[in-house]
Parts: sequence; structure tokens; C-alpha cells
Amino acid sequence: MIITRTPFRISFAGGGTDLAAFYRREAGAVVSTAIKKYMYITVNRRFDSTIRVSYSRTEIVGSVDEIQHPIVREALKLTGIEGGIEIVSIADIPAGTGLGSSSSFTVGLLNALYAYKGELKSAAELAEQACRIEIDIVGEPIGKQDQYIASHGGLCHIQFNPDESVFVSPIICGKKCRERLEENLLLLYTGESRRANTILAEQSANTRLEDKFQSLQKMRDLAGDTKHCFTSGLEPKELGALLHQGWLLKKELAGGISTSAIDACYGKALAAGAYGGKVSGAGGGGFLLLVVPPEKRQAVRQALSDLQEMDFAFEAEGSKIIYVI
Repeated sequence: MIITRTPFRISFAGGGTDLAAFYRREAGAVVSTAIKKYMYITVNRRFDSTIRVSYSRTEIVGSVDEIQHPIVREALKLTGIEGGIEIVSIADIPAGTGLGSSSSFTVGLLNALYAYKGELKSAAELAEQACRIEIDIVGEPIGKQDQYIASHGGLCHIQFNPDESVFVSPIICGKKCRERLEENLLLLYTGESRRANTILAEQSANTRLEDKFQSLQKMRDLAGDTKHCFTSGLEPKELGALLHQGWLLKKELAGGISTSAIDACYGKALAAGAYGGKVSGAGGGGFLLLVVPPEKRQAVRQALSDLQEMDFAFEAEGSKIIYVI
């Protein structure tokens, strides 16, 4: 039996510039961090030659081609495992909430399947193969940041180049900086989960429009500014302003990124003392990430008392094998 643990993530800046429609014209960049909320994948040898896959539903099939879950099916094909295996996934957070759960699943599954075969793949290899499955084979209209932060972990500036290479640069942010960052962030669940595909497909198509492309260029540059904010001695008010600027730009990219309910919640947060923030992932629901000074946290909580707060901390490690027997 193999068990892998793969972190979810929150993204601070640059989301959307990791889509091929942008980075194949010029380099994109994001700043993201892994968090201590996880996707767990268990892989075990099955008594017979069938395949059992358990996620939100359970499949028991006789061959890989019969598997309905596209990521599991293609991961088994890629790793060359033909049967006699059981795969179970458990997550700390529901899917569709903007914290990269799909890519954490793919990275963790590949890590587990290779370990099952007695092979160890690097973080870069896991990320590259996860992108190949999700984007090239399954055809999801998503970017590449989630796969790389899930596999590498930590707080990183990630650059996506036109030649498909990816540069992952850990951001040097000491313990005091991380602690200050954590105490100035609030993560609140809007209560809405969503499929990001429609939003991302429209956003990708809109990238060919010059005004949308220019907005993405500004969002890419905000990733560099955010990195500098962390490395030069974190100023929460500055970080809040950067997130606010990025959120205003993001809302211009496609319909459905925000809703009247999300806008109302964000407005209440600002009025109660938040410096700024954004909605996680593609938008349309999920988590609201806010930069809030400690003395204003209770006021913001009260203003958004109908939203569920999620405690979190930064995770230094990416996908890892936590159990082998």
C-alpha cells in the first residue's frame, strides 16, 4: 500500500498568465503558496486483476479503458499499470473551490502510481506529466501553476515560458515574514463551488483581444511586485493593494469571474478594514482571500459572519509519499 499527500494552494498574483493562450506569446508568471490542506491518494494491490477506483463515486472495472474518471484512466495508461489495483482519494477541501484540487489529485496520483511501481519521480517530472494529462490529453482548459506548486510546495514565483519550460523559484521569506503573512490573511468560503472550465475557456479565448492581453500583462507584472513585497520585508497594506489591483484586472477577463454576491462580500470586507483581496482560482465561487490587519480581523469576521472561515498555514513541501507497506 502507498499513500501520498499533496498540498492544495492559494494564489496571490498572476493567475491566467499560466494559460497557453498567454504564455506562448510572452512569458507568464504567478506567485503561489502550498498550504497545509491536502489531497490523499491511497494505492493498493487488488486481490484479482480488476481495477477499483473510489472518489465521489466508486468504479470497479475489468480494464483501464473502461474507467470513467479521465485523469485516473490516463494516469494508469501513462504509468503502464494495466490492472489488479485499487485507488482511493480523500480530500480536506471539496472540489471546485479554487484551491487547485484537480491538479493536486493528478500530481498525487502520479506520485503514488510511480511509487507503486518502485519508481521515484522528481517534482518537475510530476508537474510536467500532470500538465500533459490534464491539458494535453484530457483537454481541460486550465493553466499550469497548480501542478507545479502542488509538486514543489513552498511559496514560489513560477514563470511559464513560450518554449513550454517552467522556472520555479522559491521566494525567500523567513519565519517571521511567513508568520506575519499568515496572521494578516483570512480565507473565507463563499459557499459556492463551481466548474472553472467555462470561465477559463472564455478567458483563454478572450486573450486574443488586445485589451484583455494587456490586462494579463499587468497581472503578470503584479506577480513580480508581489514577490518583491515578500522579499523586501512584508508590508500587509502593500500586499492588500496588490491583490486588490489584480482582482480588479481579473474581473475584466471573462464573465462569471465575480458575482453580485461575491462583490457584496468583498465590499463589506473592505468597509470593515480589509486592505484588499481576491477570489481564489478562476473565480465564480470558492474562497475569498483577504489581507486583514490583526486589529480588524474580528470586524471583518462579523461583517462576513455568514461565510465559513478556514484556518490554514503555509506548507513547505510538495507532494510526498507518507506511507509505504
